[in-house]
Amino acid sequence: MTRIGLLYPTRDCGEDDFAELCRRLDPGLALDFAYVEWGAGITRVDDLDAEEQEAAVRELGAPEGLTKAADEFATAPDVVSWACSSCSFTRGLDGALEQAGTLASHLGVPASSTSLAYLTALDRLEITRVALASVYHPDLTAAFSRFLAEAGVTTVHAVSADAASDRALAAWDTRQITDLVAAADHGEAQAVLVPETALHTTPLLAELEERLRKPVLTATAVTLWDVLDRTGMAPERAGLGTLFAPAGQLPTGGSSAS
Repeated sequence: MTRIGLLYPTRDCGEDDFAELCRRLDPGLALDFAYVEWGAGITRVDDLDAEEQEAAVRELGAPEGLTKAADEFATAPDVVSWACSSCSFTRGLDGALEQAGTLASHLGVPASSTSLAYLTALDRLEITRVALASVYHPDLTAAFSRFLAEAGVTTVHAVSADAASDRALAAWDTRQITDLVAAADHGEAQAVLVPETALHTTPLLAELEERLRKPVLTATAVTLWDVLDRTGMAPERAGLGTLFAPAGQLPTGGSSAS
């Protein structure tokens, strides 16, 4: 049994979406969460303005806070990821690598993050041009675009929903998610990225790709694909999007040659 440890920023948001995807991939997977504490004085992220929110998520990604939280896993994981998009890209590529490296050294297991998972997935799929279905303020969306650019990935189009908080996003319904992804799509984009681990996207993975006819890479899917890939056991499952698709079942537009 592979034990997956996910560090997560806010309780009772998207954990059930991760659990659902794990069940669909392999009922035998063990999933455990540990929670990273927000900075002193932060009680409601909704109350912060855009600049304060960016500072807060940057602070939340401090390596020392991640290792402290990692000590709270109920059982030692076989692989760990910092399952938060914004808190893993606001420090840039070097900062994301530092987060993962610090966790790997501390726990003695492979470590990654949602943002690094995006880079690994895009490289594996040979995708270099993307559109962003971002839930963030435009400034934070731009920070993710810069992060991708550091790895040679070009953002050809982006939309920013400017949602209040991850807890608000956890309540988004199917229509809100689908409308955001559709608005983000662009003819030059080889894939659409949905960088937010509070959204409940697992039931929509196949539907979104069928609609757009290209990969739609959600934060939940790339995070779990990446940790499993790092253990050498990323499973193939139909109906769960490009990353988990059996060979020969990629959507039209799913390669860089399209």
